[in-house]
Amino acid sequence: MADEALFLLLHNEMVAGLYRAAEQSEGENGRCTTKLESMGFRVGQGLIERFTKDTARFKDELDIMKFICKDFWTTVFRKQIDNLRTNHQGIYVLQDNKFRLLTQMSAGKQYLEYAPKYLAFTCGLIRGGLSNLGIKSIVTAEVSSMPACKFQVMIQKM
Repeated sequence: MADEALFLLLHNEMVAGLYRAAEQSEGENGRCTTKLESMGFRVGQGLIERFTKDTARFKDELDIMKFICKDFWTTVFRKQIDNLRTNHQGIYVLQDNKFRLLTQMSAGKQYLEYAPKYLAFTCGLIRGGLSNLGIKSIVTAEVSSMPACKFQVMIQKM
């Protein structure tokens, strides 16, 4: 429980610190999102390397996505993804109905515009994990009502 609180506080401070520094130097907010996403990418690579060292090889891309939704998500966020959907053509949608990094914000629509900056790190986390498993992807997030969010993973064929 204490480690979860520390992770939430660290994440909030990372986001606030990057955006505060950007405001002082009049930098672009897009750069902050990119920095958060690249931080998440590196963390995702490291975590997947650590989590999969004792697991058998995955059969296919769907098995990898199931691993991300169950084991990886449970280890990082203390719960599984609520819903995984695919069109079997390289697009996966991971839905979390009570995303931990957004639960601290209001459940109303008043903070909806701030949600994307709190999701950039997690998009990088997913992309980094998949990258270390040999899958190149583009990960985007959308929030229609807080604290639920959807992560769309588009697999790029090589």
